[in-house]
Amino acid sequence: MAKSATGKLPQTIEEGIGRRFWIKSRKAGTQALYTPFMVCLASGNLELDTFRHYIAQDVHFLRAFAKAYEMAEECTDDDDAKVGITELRKSVLEELKMHDSFVQEWGIDVAKESAPNAATVKYTDFLLATASGKVEGVKAPGKLATPFEKTKLAAYTLGAMTPCMRLYAFLGEELQALLDPSENPHSYQKWIDNYSSGAFQAVALQTEDLLDKLSVSLTGEELDIIEKLYRQAMKLEIEFFLAQPLAQKTVVPLLTEHNPAEHRLILFSDFDLTCTVVDSSAILAEIAIITAPKSDQNRPENQIARMSSADLRSTWGELSKQYTEEYEHCIEGILLSDKAEQFNYEGLRKALEQLSEFEKRANLRVIDSGVLKGLNVEDIKRAGERLLFQDGCTSFFQSVSRNEKLNTNIHVLSYCWCGDLIRSAFSSGGLDIMNIHANEFNYEESSSTGEIVKRVESPIDKVQEFTNILQNCDKDKKNLTVYIGDSVGDLLCLLEADVGILIGSSSSLRRVGSHFGVSFVPLFPGVVEKQKHVKNGSPSWKGLSGVLYTVSSWAEIHAFILGIHTYKLGGVFVSHSQLCSSLDFTSGSSVRNVNAILLADVPYVLRVPVAALMKI
Repeated sequence: MAKSATGKLPQTIEEGIGRRFWIKSRKAGTQALYTPFMVCLASGNLELDTFRHYIAQDVHFLRAFAKAYEMAEECTDDDDAKVGITELRKSVLEELKMHDSFVQEWGIDVAKESAPNAATVKYTDFLLATASGKVEGVKAPGKLATPFEKTKLAAYTLGAMTPCMRLYAFLGEELQALLDPSENPHSYQKWIDNYSSGAFQAVALQTEDLLDKLSVSLTGEELDIIEKLYRQAMKLEIEFFLAQPLAQKTVVPLLTEHNPAEHRLILFSDFDLTCTVVDSSAILAEIAIITAPKSDQNRPENQIARMSSADLRSTWGELSKQYTEEYEHCIEGILLSDKAEQFNYEGLRKALEQLSEFEKRANLRVIDSGVLKGLNVEDIKRAGERLLFQDGCTSFFQSVSRNEKLNTNIHVLSYCWCGDLIRSAFSSGGLDIMNIHANEFNYEESSSTGEIVKRVESPIDKVQEFTNILQNCDKDKKNLTVYIGDSVGDLLCLLEADVGILIGSSSSLRRVGSHFGVSFVPLFPGVVEKQKHVKNGSPSWKGLSGVLYTVSSWAEIHAFILGIHTYKLGGVFVSHSQLCSSLDFTSGSSVRNVNAILLADVPYVLRVPVAALMKI
């Protein structure tokens, strides 16, 4: 597995079900990476009491793992599988020995921390119940009559254990990639070294291989059961990380410091290829070509004159080729200037005026060509409803927009020629409240005239629209701005925002940005670096810093901004762990009791009114 420290899961060409399930769990892996506990651990400033509590809880996990391996070994009659399970059980016992060294090194009072918390119990009960045969669709343990049925139960057990092993191997490598040999030794170097080691990576792979071996003769329905067990185990593992009590300030989720009474979160996003899989111009071209008349068809008198489909296809091809060639020439012209030794926003803005003029000329060519004439507005809306979004994009915006108490404004800034296409695309996902800032078609009745109402054509137009939106906001609240984009046209807005997030891998954006001193930092390492400097104050996110944060998916954006489980406490949005550290019980209950109450979804808070606690 390649070391990346980006939150992006390594690619694989293997076809085993363990590896397939892991690739399908990329979102969960990202969620685990961005939990407050893991970010604090990665930064090295995780409070020792929290780490002590975590280790004490992990001991319960490992003991349950050892027992589950023992039960799985009893079920299988394959000699090679028995040997493999025995080796895996031994690796767990070795891990327990490592935890014993943690106990001595960090002064953990095992007696004091002996009781498992609710999250730990949920996973261990789930694991041991699975190993006992208490799985939907599986016979009771005493009724497993045939060797095949017993081997199937062993496969189910491995299905509930494999995700934990692979997740820890992934987390270990991601954290190891962040370590700088020139810095002081990391506070939790031993933990990171263990889970990033070749030995542990081999154990994770061995677990997956064994799952593959035990599952080779199972039916599709039985493999579906294993996948459900895999997903549930991953969910419970993330809940385990979330349940670790944190009393310290954390930079994740970004929403943590958001108080709706005082703050306003303003989310900005580009549309084409940031939110979508396909550029909107290609969609509009396809509508034009498909709905165009054939060359031998007569046009009704009251219909806007249109080119034939064959002529349209040819003209679109020529426009596209000319745009690409001139765009690349414009970028190369920008890069002919002297390279900036430090971040130079004004120089970049001036350079992008050249690109802005090019974009406007390109739009004029499209209008003059007549390729946008005669498109029916209903055809456009239907195409928008079917538009493919990047995975996780709509769910992120849904999570934000459906909670009015977040006091969040969402603005989409786009070069798209037709705002109707964007509005229908988001409406199909229940996102009618999105503020769309784009160009618009002119219509006669319901058909486009070929003219465009020009509103956002260039990088300069985009940043001006960005500025206007902020200037028109009420001054009664402090704004925190986040811009998400993917292209050179987004550069100025990305830099103006307090947090600029670059999704995708645009080489021209990186070349132009780097030429003017912009730094590109993978988001997870950037978050960890911020965490290193958080003490009593809030993390500092400021625009025009010259730093942009790169991500590989919307899942990263979601985990960073919203987190996983978020609560409202006394008007402030906090993470699960921060809520744990804020609660006070007259009975003197410990944090373990708090976790039990929260995970049972019972709002029991004595320091604040019960009504002040609201899970979102």
